[in-house]
Amino acid sequence: MKPIVDPRDGDAEDDASSTKRRTLMSLAGTLLSEISLPKLLAAWIVLIVIPAIMLGAGPLLTSIWIGTVSSKAAAIFSELFAPVVLLLLLLIGWFGGRSLWRFVETNFWSLNALAVQPGYALIREAVRQVAEGFLTEGGDQHARGLVRAGSAAVAGLLIFTFSAWIFALVWPHTRWTGTVGDLSTPMRLVGVALWNSVAIVTAYLAAAGLSWGVADTIMAQPEDFTPLPDSSSAQRLWRVAHLSDIHTVGEKYGFRIEGGRSGPRGNDRLRQVFEKLDAAHAQHPLDLIVISGDVTDAGRATEWAEFLDLMKQYPRLAELTVILPGNHDLNVVDRANPARLDLPFSPNKRLREVRALSSTVAVQGRRVRVFDDGANRLGTTLQEWLAPFAERIVSFADTGALRQSWNLADVWPQSFPMVLPPPTPEGLGVILLDSNAETHFSFTNALGLVTTEQMRATEKIFADFPKASWIVALHHHVVEYPKASKALSERIGTALINGSWFVRRMQRYGTKIVVMHGHRHIDWIGRCGELTIVSAPSPVMDVTDDKDTYFYIHNLGIGPDERLMLFAPERVVLSGVPKGRSAIAAHKAHIPGAAAGVLHP
Repeated sequence: MKPIVDPRDGDAEDDASSTKRRTLMSLAGTLLSEISLPKLLAAWIVLIVIPAIMLGAGPLLTSIWIGTVSSKAAAIFSELFAPVVLLLLLLIGWFGGRSLWRFVETNFWSLNALAVQPGYALIREAVRQVAEGFLTEGGDQHARGLVRAGSAAVAGLLIFTFSAWIFALVWPHTRWTGTVGDLSTPMRLVGVALWNSVAIVTAYLAAAGLSWGVADTIMAQPEDFTPLPDSSSAQRLWRVAHLSDIHTVGEKYGFRIEGGRSGPRGNDRLRQVFEKLDAAHAQHPLDLIVISGDVTDAGRATEWAEFLDLMKQYPRLAELTVILPGNHDLNVVDRANPARLDLPFSPNKRLREVRALSSTVAVQGRRVRVFDDGANRLGTTLQEWLAPFAERIVSFADTGALRQSWNLADVWPQSFPMVLPPPTPEGLGVILLDSNAETHFSFTNALGLVTTEQMRATEKIFADFPKASWIVALHHHVVEYPKASKALSERIGTALINGSWFVRRMQRYGTKIVVMHGHRHIDWIGRCGELTIVSAPSPVMDVTDDKDTYFYIHNLGIGPDERLMLFAPERVVLSGVPKGRSAIAAHKAHIPGAAAGVLHP
């Protein structure tokens, strides 16, 4: 029995969100025609307008409170109840004022992450895109580095000039002091607050643009790096398999969002990955398997179930594996509709977090530990940390109730960084970061951001383990590769917004760490100064089933100078199979090159 159209080969619906089969203009057209304008307006009000009002109203409310306190203090000897009122106001200021300040501060950084830093990154990468267009492919990397540095300086000056101009325009409309009477006209107060907010943000952006531009200009620019071929000088050697963007799907013949029919179907190739790893581990034991995000294709429950079922088949590998979330695990709102968005208070994002966290516990909950912010040190295991929330998580997963979602709001951010401590003081540990930005829109799901809280915790961990070496793993690429310029949409739409800041902070510890990431499916090893960066290719993306893919087993070691060094990796090839045959069937048939354990240095 043969159908007219074989459903196993998919059809146009499988390409609905594919960036490989459709142009960005086509996807944007679909977005504009199908987007929900009321939901978009509501999202902008919650994410932009309300934080802006609260930020701009902060100085006014503070001045109103100070003015009220002053007037009561002046009347303290003429009114019997004044001391009581004054004491009450001081208590409100002490407890409520700190909460107000935290609220204003939170909204400032919310605006910073949503608009300020992305704006700087957009201008910087746009300038670089134009400048690098004049360089020849494969040209001198030093020249490319100079262009990158100069572009950052130009971007900083452009942002400073534009921000200063806007600041000068809005300044006459601002007001920084108020009276109790202003509270009787709230709409006028809101208007003034918005003007104040624009002034605060543009003043900050002008200063930040200059400082970011200078910092990005003087920092060491990325360059290709060739690992040492001979590891005989290493005092200690670790074998680390680095996987990323494995995009597990939940259906036997399912295609992936990005690739559509231009990519593989089902999970046969992923099974081949673990067969090869199992054989490699039997030949020469591995120390770690790091999967740096996009474990699933859209964060669906069936996808996580497929991944966990696969891990159960390889218990020896499961004991070595650590995972972290990618944008496809958390931020894909609807795999078939890029125009769909979640409102900021929607429980859907929390459901995806719960799925990812529950699966992460199953993989590594007893081995990784979370950072205790209160004690400012490494705390309990992930499983122990989540135990008090387990019942609430189960109930929320069952009902998806909005109120339960709010009660679990802090669980996800407080679970990162996750840390696999070094087994000995001089051993190798792993720090797992969540680099996903708070996006609520499928079309912008790929943006990344490393929070300052995670960075502070990471640096404290470095200080607490001074002799240890570390793999710092995250999903998003931290720098643009020193290669021929890509499309601007790719450089901006998938960027780690504060990547340069992250690299500058990590460079302080460059001799003791290696940064590993995925996200762009690009095979690259490079350095920014002393900092070594490893970008993983995807073993399952960007090619159809008949094409070869690969991944790497990296060799890390401690050199004679006590620094963490990267030696030549082993390239593990996953052979493509003829159309109509699965990778597992091909393996059983002993197709040349498909046998497990074939390592290519």
